[in-house]
Amino acid sequence: MTVDTGRASARRLRGDGRWAPAWMSAVLAVVVVASFAVGRYWVPPGTVLEILGGQVLPIGGGVQRTMETVVTEVRLPRIAGAVLIGAALAAAGASYQSMFRNPLVSPAILGVSAGAGFGAALAILLKLPWAAVQLLAFAFGLLAAGASVLIGRTLGRGSLVVLVLGGLVVSALFQALISTTQYLANPDDTLPAITFWLMGGLGRIRLDDLLVPGAIIALCLLALYLLRWPINVLAAGEDEAWTLGVDRRLVWSVVICAATLMTTSAVSLAGIIGWVGLIVPHAARFIVGPSFDRLLPAAILLGAGFLLVVDDIARSATTMEIPLGILTALIGAPCFIVLLAKARGQWQ
Repeated sequence: MTVDTGRASARRLRGDGRWAPAWMSAVLAVVVVASFAVGRYWVPPGTVLEILGGQVLPIGGGVQRTMETVVTEVRLPRIAGAVLIGAALAAAGASYQSMFRNPLVSPAILGVSAGAGFGAALAILLKLPWAAVQLLAFAFGLLAAGASVLIGRTLGRGSLVVLVLGGLVVSALFQALISTTQYLANPDDTLPAITFWLMGGLGRIRLDDLLVPGAIIALCLLALYLLRWPINVLAAGEDEAWTLGVDRRLVWSVVICAATLMTTSAVSLAGIIGWVGLIVPHAARFIVGPSFDRLLPAAILLGAGFLLVVDDIARSATTMEIPLGILTALIGAPCFIVLLAKARGQWQ
């Protein structure tokens, strides 16, 4: 009786899933405005709206220059980065979990995070400029994913198990290379820079940094949404996909490429931020159900809001900024246990 009641409640909750994007968008908008006010320097929400409106329309003019600088040059890039990166990681995690039909799959499954981490660590070790750090992180993230796929296709002939094992091997290899860069780094300046980057953070992001990754992430999200029906069919099973004429190889290739590009773009901007791509898709699935056409928008909105709230805590909880990777792990681990317990029936 208890199990039936719980499942009925979950069905009722998911039955209203068609309204989820609307209220999630409204909540996200409130969180965004509130995030501009959060920090050591208080900016009233009304002033925030006036400043942001003044960037588009010729209004305002009576706002203090200090407040305008804080909003437009300090907090706006962080908030935009948190929304973009949270949405990308959550969407990538939802795509991987649907395709692999496994609740433990995350964007790091193909070694992308470790590869991107090594690329950034190498650039910092060589004292390259910040743009080169992002570029090498992006390039090595793609290299890691490509190596994992190559192992899966060469040794496993498309086997999911071999693909996952290949990702674990590639991730372990790049983790060892990261440790090598840390061992060789100068402990006075270079080693702390590598360590703090690997922990994740949005402190160095500027609006210009978001242009190219933002375009890549937007195109990848569009590709995933256009393939929402084939992804649903493949998530139900390969026999159903074969019966309905879905090209498994094509869909798999597009999903892996899109999820990998989004993950690599996110890591190149903010370092390694775990758990977002693992727990947010579970939360979205619990609210709207497993259907990918509803799951993807819900994961995007929840991921953006989740990382934004975590970043607000990171920059305002203490006098020193807390790395995002630490906070997402502290929050994500217990939340994952609760969500997995509630959603376990969907994976059985």
